[in-house]
Amino acid sequence: MSDSSGTLKDRFRGYFPVVIDVETAGFNAHTDALLEIAAVTLRMDEAGMLHPHQTIHHHVIPFEGANLEPAALEFNGIDPHCPLRGALEESEVMKDLCKNIRKYQKEAQCQRSVIVAHNAAFDQGFVNAAIERSKIKRTPFHPFVSFDTTTLAGLAVGQTVLVKACREAGIPFDQSEAHSALYDAQRTAELFCYITNRYHELGGWPRNKS
Repeated sequence: MSDSSGTLKDRFRGYFPVVIDVETAGFNAHTDALLEIAAVTLRMDEAGMLHPHQTIHHHVIPFEGANLEPAALEFNGIDPHCPLRGALEESEVMKDLCKNIRKYQKEAQCQRSVIVAHNAAFDQGFVNAAIERSKIKRTPFHPFVSFDTTTLAGLAVGQTVLVKACREAGIPFDQSEAHSALYDAQRTAELFCYITNRYHELGGWPRNKS
C-alpha cells in the first residue's frame, strides 16, 4: 500500500471505527431496555477510500427489571415480547459483539475501537451500559471517544438529520425502513464513508509526505 493512501490504522491514529446503531425502550441507558443493536465495520482500499465491510446484528431480550417506555416502543415499532424477533440475552449479544470487534480490530492492526454513530452519545451510552451489565472486562471500545456523524454531516453537507444528510450526500434512504438498527447503521456507515472519502478526494488526508 502506497504512502499516498495510508492504512485504516494510520487514518484514525490507531482507532478502528465501528458504526453502531441501537433501538431502545427509552432514553436512559441505565434503566431502559436495549432492544436491537447493529454494528458495521469499515475497510480501506488501496486508494485510501473507506467502504462498509462486516455487519453484526442482534435483537436483544430486555434485561431483568428494564423499563419499557410505551412511547419509545410506539416510535420504533418493536414488540419486545414477540418470539419472532429471535432475540438473545443481552449478555450473549454484547459478548458476541465485543468478540467479533476485537477480531476485526486486530486484523486491521488497530489498538482500540471507536464508536461511530448518529448522535453518538446516545448509542455509546447504551453500549457502555450493556457492556457493564454483561460484566465484560475486555471491551474493545474506547469508553468516551466517539465520531458523531451528526456533527460531521452538519459540516460536510449542511444537514444533521440522518435521512436529510444521506439524501444530500446522494445516498438512497427509505424512511419506511428507518428506526431499524440494521438499516440505520448501514446508512450511517455509508454517510461516514462518504464524508471521509470526500475529504480525502479534496486533499485533506493524507497530506503528501516530503
